[in-house]
Amino acid sequence: MSVTRHWVFGYGSLIWRQDFPFLDARRACISGWVRRFWQGSHDHRGVEDAPGRVVTLVEAPGETCVGRAFLVEEDVFEHLDHREKNGYERRNLIVTFANGTATATTYVATANNSAYLGPAPMDDMVAQIERSAGESGTNREYVLELARAVDELGADDGHVQAVARSVVLASA
Repeated sequence: MSVTRHWVFGYGSLIWRQDFPFLDARRACISGWVRRFWQGSHDHRGVEDAPGRVVTLVEAPGETCVGRAFLVEEDVFEHLDHREKNGYERRNLIVTFANGTATATTYVATANNSAYLGPAPMDDMVAQIERSAGESGTNREYVLELARAVDELGADDGHVQAVARSVVLASA
């Protein structure tokens, strides 16, 4: 019996919080997309009446988003679908590795989902992040862990770094 394997592209908490089995993990990037703190989290980093802000992918021609791709077996999707349930849907994209490309599944929260928050002034985003927490921890922790993980990947992500700097300054 053969086991079906798939690549999954992580650009948010999947980069630094793997709570699923995987066979391989590699630095990878996707073209034409950027990370933005535009998705509401009513479960992991916030609650229904005080959602946190987490990242989603936004189409951006000419831009590149660096993350990690994980080679997983088919049964991992049951767990990932539950983890990414708050407005995210599966999308297949081409990921680029240092030595080639592959098709990978990623989770994108589009503007038409009920938890989508969209862009906001930095001060408003930071205030929301600072007051939000959910079953997976504080929203502040999410932002700072993501910024650390993006740095470790050697990625240049101005949006993530700006939000993380603002969160640190807000609590100083």
